[in-house]
Amino acid sequence: MGWSASQYSRFLDDRTRPARDLLNAVPVEAADLVVDLGSGPGNSTALLARRYPAARIVGIDSYPDMIATARRKLPECEFLTATIEDWQPATPPDVIFANASLQWVEDHEALFLRLVKLLSQGGALAVQMPDNLDEPSHRAMRRVADDPRWSARMGPANARRKPLMPPPALHALLRPHAARVDIWRTVYNHELEGVDAIVEWFKGSALRPYLATLDGDEQASFLQAYREEITPAYPESNERCLLAFPRLFFVASRAEA
Repeated sequence: MGWSASQYSRFLDDRTRPARDLLNAVPVEAADLVVDLGSGPGNSTALLARRYPAARIVGIDSYPDMIATARRKLPECEFLTATIEDWQPATPPDVIFANASLQWVEDHEALFLRLVKLLSQGGALAVQMPDNLDEPSHRAMRRVADDPRWSARMGPANARRKPLMPPPALHALLRPHAARVDIWRTVYNHELEGVDAIVEWFKGSALRPYLATLDGDEQASFLQAYREEITPAYPESNERCLLAFPRLFFVASRAEA
């Protein structure tokens, strides 16, 4: 089940807010090359293009629907189809920006070191990742995945994301290779139109690996079971509810030459 630009974009303003907050913390004032890793439909790439109007802006994504959508929105930027693991720049980027993408990539220790070492002198690696595996939304996914109707197929989906590195370990990893490492965690409380909207939100992201193992009828049953499971955790008021969404941020800056 590939990423759908239209499904992901249903909550684009809420999904873009963390990217704005991350970009505000990037200390690089001027850049020649800026790379958006996991650029999706181009919402974060647009922010980078406005911040660095003189730079070459390159978006990297592995899903054709995302790349096609981004190219239509931002013809002035470059978009390449590639996986984050395989991407290798020809010249050192001044900014590597990764908004809600690296949580899907394995072996963060090796990945983060590789990315920070790719930077130009004075460049910055800026990363935001959802840190919500212990939230009711995700605990419910795992409980529903244990249903005997489909549990035998859910092992890879349950293992798709691992807990993030704690800040002390992340700092210890990156600080020997960076002049400065800033790390922070923010919990966003998104006002959504009821529990059904929470289901739709995660259909565009964290539910994808689960739904990919099921056929159409099973997907509908899984989503209904998921909705019932999360309802007590997200009470509605005036047909609205709050989705608490923790996110981990870090910016690692290389020293000037």
